[in-house]
Amino acid sequence: MVLGLPRGGVPVAYEVAVALRAPLDVFVVRKLGVPGHEELAMGAIASGGVRVVNRSVIEELGIPRSVFDAVAADEQQELERRERLYREQRPPLEVRNKSVIVTDDGLATGSTMRAATAALRQREPTRIVVAAPVAAAATCAALRPEVDAVVTVIQPEPFHGVGAWYADFRQTTDDEVRALLSAAAGA
Repeated sequence: MVLGLPRGGVPVAYEVAVALRAPLDVFVVRKLGVPGHEELAMGAIASGGVRVVNRSVIEELGIPRSVFDAVAADEQQELERRERLYREQRPPLEVRNKSVIVTDDGLATGSTMRAATAALRQREPTRIVVAAPVAAAATCAALRPEVDAVVTVIQPEPFHGVGAWYADFRQTTDDEVRALLSAAAGA
């Protein structure tokens, strides 16, 4: 099965699921962005109470625990909102004893993907494959021991952020995510 990290990972997941004729679902994870620099992840949270801390970012920037906890509390509310919105009363797909491909639009620090794979491990899939069109080589190297495989199209050096490798990097909307999930369910 294919799981997309919303929002940008869902269009990627949709294309992978269609190509593989595999079931598609969403796996909600929230990046914990550094206040004032939200694209820089100081951690991430995922369904199932998983919390990943990017200690190097926190230490380098001197981010107090109270700031981290406040951002995590806000993002937990958004995670729950998205779960309700995207699922529309559908339960999550069962991943136990299945091979799972987890996709995102790209991997910069890997914090959100790390939270996703940690949460998925708790649900006991047989195999976790991380897939993204573009990724930082160092992030892929760090993820490899945590998953069964990491698949990317390109790992450019130097890596200047995910958006730098897209001609159009507009934010995927909640409605677009819902439409792709509905289209995949009806296929």
